[in-house]
Parts: sequence; C-alpha cells; structure tokens
Amino acid sequence: MGSAAPLSASVLLLLLLLLLLRAEQPRGAELTFELPDNAKQCFHEEVEQGVKFSLDYQVITGGHYDVDCYVEDPQGNTIYRETKKQYDSFTYRAEVKGVYQFCFSNEFSTFSHKTVYFDFQVGDEPPILPDMGNRVTALTQCPNASSTPLPPLRVPV
Repeated sequence: MGSAAPLSASVLLLLLLLLLLRAEQPRGAELTFELPDNAKQCFHEEVEQGVKFSLDYQVITGGHYDVDCYVEDPQGNTIYRETKKQYDSFTYRAEVKGVYQFCFSNEFSTFSHKTVYFDFQVGDEPPILPDMGNRVTALTQCPNASSTPLPPLRVPV
C-alpha cells in the first residue's frame, strides 16, 4: 500500500509538466459556420498584453463570396475593418490585456447567406528547428546559387 502514494505523486508531477508544456504553445481555433443574410456573428478571445494573434478568413459559399469583418480591442477600439472581402489575413500584437472581439457581418445582404471559414491563432509559433535563425537552409542558399550564370540552353533542331 505504501507504493501508491509515490505513484500518485509522480503522476501528478507528470500532469503538471504536461500542463506547463501546453501553456507555452500557441492556441487557436478553426471554424466553418453559416452566416445568414442580414446577420452578424461575433467571437471573443482573451489575449494577454504583448501576445501576437492572427485571424485568417475566407467566404466559402454564398452570394458574391463576400463579408464585412472587424476586430475590436478590449476597450472597444476598432483595430481592423474590411468590407465586402472574399478573404483576408490580419495579425496584431495586443497592446492591452483583455477580451478581443472579431465579427463577421452579412448585414448588407438581403437574400444570400454565406459559409465562412476562419482560423484564429494566439501566440507566437515556436521555430520548427531550434536555433533556426542561424542555420543555412535550401531557401537561404537560393540567392547565392543564382550568382553563378548558367550555360545557355541548347535546343535540338
């Protein structure tokens, strides 16, 4: 019976470690939803000060494939607004902590509903490889490779 206590302590330690690792990763949501004609749909997300978030959206079906979209900070200031867009991307670093609201509007349409997809991400994504900024990759080598002229092409006659 004495071994049950250390086992539960190690399980709790493991769970705490997993929770801490999860807290360091960016979080986000993807959603596809119906936006009826003459309607508006808003979503809310709490963001810490100094943390980057991004919103990507696209109208998948309906009418002229367009919606209005805006993002407001916790104080109600509009930090992004576009009208009748088929798709767009917006990235912002939160200046204040609080609940940010992003809304999609189809209020200009009186007869066609839309299907809208969005991807909302909060936090910076870690690099794929550690110390990636200091590594030479195939893409960083491309400009150097083009400095050597290629021989002329020979076309068979």
